[in-house]
Amino acid sequence: MRTLYRALKPALFSLPPETAHGLVHRGLRTAQHTFLADAFAARYRVDDERLRTEAFDCSFENPVGVAAGFDKNAEVPDVLGSLGFGHVEVGGVTADPQDGNPRPRMFRLREDRGIVNRMGLNNEGADAVGERLAAGPDPDVTVGVNLALSESTDPEDAPADYRDSYERVGEHADYVAVNVSCPNSEGFRDLQNRDSLEAILGGLVDAGASPLLVKLSPDLPDPAVEDALDVVDEYDLDGVVATNTTTDRPAGLRSPNRAERGGLSGAPIEGRATEMVRFVAERTDVPVVGVGGVSSAAGAYAKIRAGASLVQLYTGLVFEGPTLARDINEGLLELLERDGFDSVDEAVGADL
Repeated sequence: MRTLYRALKPALFSLPPETAHGLVHRGLRTAQHTFLADAFAARYRVDDERLRTEAFDCSFENPVGVAAGFDKNAEVPDVLGSLGFGHVEVGGVTADPQDGNPRPRMFRLREDRGIVNRMGLNNEGADAVGERLAAGPDPDVTVGVNLALSESTDPEDAPADYRDSYERVGEHADYVAVNVSCPNSEGFRDLQNRDSLEAILGGLVDAGASPLLVKLSPDLPDPAVEDALDVVDEYDLDGVVATNTTTDRPAGLRSPNRAERGGLSGAPIEGRATEMVRFVAERTDVPVVGVGGVSSAAGAYAKIRAGASLVQLYTGLVFEGPTLARDINEGLLELLERDGFDSVDEAVGADL
């Protein structure tokens, strides 16, 4: 499949990014629950005890997952599992359907192996996602739901909005991640202050949300991250996702699309995301999910050694193709053996 993707990649990259994503998504939906998915699983799942891990009361076949944003509406988690991913975080999901921002709203930075998006949390709403999840994803794939603030909701009403979304979809999720850090929608900027976090997370805890994680921005100053982690401890949350996309534009970006407004993901934020994982892991005992720029076994391993129990990717799939989960998992086994670790769990935080 790697050869096929390389052959198709120029054609896909000649299309607008969102159009290309839609074509890939339709292909995955077509393959799901067919003999093709079984063939994918036989070829791309890496079955090895050393990769299996436990985090926030969930079991994972391997530590490599798909980040929120790829499968917004929980349409293809099973076939992503067939491609070798150990978990899929669907969403961001809002209480009611919303269209997101006007197109174009996704831009490739080819020279930088990154993407800028200002999608605006387009999704079919919590009821639709809940119904799909109730139908039952493949039990080999752990499925989390990323909850986000509805565009029509004022920030002061955010606690009720998140709770409404959770009550529609949370029953069918293996875990819930609270997205208070999306840079592409109005109203998110103030959600990461301590008072807002306490209100949002406290409401979800009262509603019985568990396991419950919070997803933080790489743009937060260190004191704000520490405040957020205090809230994680105060409400006995189960984990932290580090990080979301960034509005920053690191020096050295070459693509003309670097000037587009939106959240930057991919290779340009890899180092910053890994440092954020380290910063969080040094200050909390809960599992950390490392996101940002993962596109190789070496990059995934760096986040694991920095304190991530799991890693997630999205942009890496665009540039590397559908064999990426297998390639990373096979590479992780080589790295674990090189360094004398018997499991991924043993390597978590080795550099702290």
